[in-house]
Amino acid sequence: MTLHSFHLKAHWPGLRNDVGQIETGNLQTKVSIPPEMDGPGIGTNPDEMLLGAAATCYIITLAAMMERSHLEKDSLTMESEGIVEVINGIITYKTIIHRPIIVLNSQATDREVSLAKKLAEKAEKSCMISRALKGNVDIQLEPSIELGLSDS
Repeated sequence: MTLHSFHLKAHWPGLRNDVGQIETGNLQTKVSIPPEMDGPGIGTNPDEMLLGAAATCYIITLAAMMERSHLEKDSLTMESEGIVEVINGIITYKTIIHRPIIVLNSQATDREVSLAKKLAEKAEKSCMISRALKGNVDIQLEPSIELGLSDS
């Protein structure tokens, strides 16, 4: 068994609506409560960071699976959406929706298109952040598999 540790330093100078700072690896940024939750909206916030962690883990996992399967792509892009519910002042992160767009070569076979869809679904189940959130946040997947433009 191999264990990896990740470390984060945080500084919070004041009260609820102040602006803090975090540092972890290559990420150094200001943090505050988003304006949607009556905060100052400076830097990033926990909601964006959770969405960013889930999205980057998913897209990296998908790219790695495509590479291991020798499935060539013209491009891989994605939009993700995080849905937060507020009921009686209680804030709950409800849902993350990943919408990857996998563009395969214009000559891709039906088997390759099917494989791309299968890998898109498998990546969501394999990503360590998705697994960490399982049972707490509903993660949905809306993949799109497209064929690139013909070279001729």
